Amino acid sequence: MLDQSRLKELLHYDPESGVFTWLKPTSNRVRVGAVCDTVGPIGYVVIGVLGKRQYAHRLAWLYMTGEWPSDQVDHVNCIKLDNRWSNLRVAGKSKNMQNIGLRSNNSSGFTGVGFHAQTGRWRAFIVVAGKMVHVGLFDTIGQASIARENAAIKQYGEFYHAG
Repeated sequence: MLDQSRLKELLHYDPESGVFTWLKPTSNRVRVGAVCDTVGPIGYVVIGVLGKRQYAHRLAWLYMTGEWPSDQVDHVNCIKLDNRWSNLRVAGKSKNMQNIGLRSNNSSGFTGVGFHAQTGRWRAFIVVAGKMVHVGLFDTIGQASIARENAAIKQYGEFYHAG
């Protein structure tokens, strides 16, 4: 299993930029000094180390702390490619999901807001511990969005992300 000392033999991590570069070639395709900037299918930087693909944000945690993260590693600013040390924190899945931005299948344009056809009003909701929590029904999408944002700020704290 990869540990901090072996990682530091192979790669250099710059905590200010969040960039990994190769110190030792591990194959014919790797050049010393090359930036590790391959983006995987879900948008995170991935690095092939000792025959296994690893997420750069998890490697950054190992590099800086000497331990694999105990849970998920969250990008504070929600930018998957921003692996600066100041932008990373350990978070459980529930916390990590609280700061995701607007989902691609969202039709209202506001996170946690949807049209409630039975009442003809706008519904606001947040998700807590994997369960949808009703915030209220509102006459306008703007009212619903503001109510949802206030509830999210109160419930999610530092993990809240406007999106």
